[in-house]
Amino acid sequence: MSTEPKQFKGWTIPGPKVNPPEHLREPGPGETLDALSGHFRIFQLRDGHRFSTDDLLAAWYGTSWAPLARTVLDLGSGIGSVGMTAAWRLPQARFVTVEAQSESVRLARKSAEYNELLPRYQIREGDFRSPDVLTSDETFDLVLGSPPYFPLGSGITAEHPQKVACRFELRGTVADYCSTAVRHMEPGGLFACVFPMNPPEQNQRVIEGARAAGLSIIRQRPIALREGEPPLLAVSAMMRSIDLPEKIRAKTWMEPELIIRAKDGTVHSEYQAVKLSFGFPP
Repeated sequence: MSTEPKQFKGWTIPGPKVNPPEHLREPGPGETLDALSGHFRIFQLRDGHRFSTDDLLAAWYGTSWAPLARTVLDLGSGIGSVGMTAAWRLPQARFVTVEAQSESVRLARKSAEYNELLPRYQIREGDFRSPDVLTSDETFDLVLGSPPYFPLGSGITAEHPQKVACRFELRGTVADYCSTAVRHMEPGGLFACVFPMNPPEQNQRVIEGARAAGLSIIRQRPIALREGEPPLLAVSAMMRSIDLPEKIRAKTWMEPELIIRAKDGTVHSEYQAVKLSFGFPP
């Protein structure tokens, strides 16, 4: 990804412009500075974990179904791609993000300063399951999460430790995300996350984690990476079961699948519209 999005005829970069401090206008050694949302930029390690479509979808889905959220919690926030995309879409909201990896926290703080988010964007370093990181009286209108997908030992781990922690469950599972989210949701609040739905046992982990935490998956959208292929991922929106009538919590509303790329490899028309909605060219 480049620092400046490619310009298209009839399209200009939307959203507030930023005026980063002089010392942040160039990436540090081993880093890149890349387009995120609108004029927002993100610092990433060239050879470490880099933000993905999954992160953007989690932010898009959560902010689409909680467009009036005033307070937002981002669990396992990594380098800040989910939280800062959501912050671009919710310019009046205040954010708390939690991340355990020091290197990711360092990069996220640089990006937050670059994007002039610091007055409303708090980045905490630590394990979100710890009571020292999130106190019991902190509640939020919207909780976001992009959990690691795989149990440790279930695949080949990447060489860079930042990549390992983002892909494998070193500090909790999707069930831990659910149980932490429900403790910090306002009544009527929403938890949105992205997770594999294929193979089916992966989506079952989301269903069981939500149920055990006292959450109901009120809607879910499958994500197909290419037209004609089975959906690999899903974004899910959950609410506290105690806040819902039985009729709603009894069944998840399944949305039509969102296709990222058409059969010829071009960006699918609907995903073009999704990208526009978080300030990125189609």
